[in-house]
Amino acid sequence: MIAAMVQLAEATTIAAAMAASAAGWNAGDLDRFMAVYADDAVYVTARGVVRGKAAIAARYAPGFTGGGNTRGKLSFAMLVKRPIDATHRVLIARWTLTGKETQSGYTTLVFARRDGHWRIVTDHSS
Repeated sequence: MIAAMVQLAEATTIAAAMAASAAGWNAGDLDRFMAVYADDAVYVTARGVVRGKAAIAARYAPGFTGGGNTRGKLSFAMLVKRPIDATHRVLIARWTLTGKETQSGYTTLVFARRDGHWRIVTDHSS
């Protein structure tokens, strides 16, 4: 019972971090969007692997202009939340960008608990 309550609290905290990240995207605030990423995160895309929070931010930076994001409004639908071990969690979500056209896909995120916060250490989005 206590373990289930802890897992629920962790899932809620991770969902809140994802909502805050999306809010940063939608406000055109790159730092706020990136706050959920660990400094040593890796981001896997169709074009290859991007290593490190700074490099990931640089990849996203061109879309953050004029108080918004040129790619549209971002939202997440959480699909699967699963513990790996005491300090790691997996989140699978559907992302949606609504703008000139609607785009959607999936992301698999590995979170690590660091300094009292859940941070993305691996992001594979398609």
